[in-house]
Amino acid sequence: NQRIAIMNKDQIKGTIKETAGKVQKEFGKAVDSPKHQIEGGMKEVAGKTQKAVGDIKEDVKDARKDANREAEKRGY
Repeated sequence: NQRIAIMNKDQIKGTIKETAGKVQKEFGKAVDSPKHQIEGGMKEVAGKTQKAVGDIKEDVKDARKDANREAEKRGY
């Protein structure tokens, strides 16, 4: 029984923001721009945080499904 992993909006947006931040940070290093390095780093952290929120939402959803399945098995 294989499960297809579908990402929620926070996971998708967070991943995109994290990647964009990494690119901006590396660009800042390449052109010796502390401003771009700092902004990129902040964007990267914001993306990781948003993705983590999405991960938690998925974990809660999965736990709720498991609890409902268990309750049905026990006749609740």
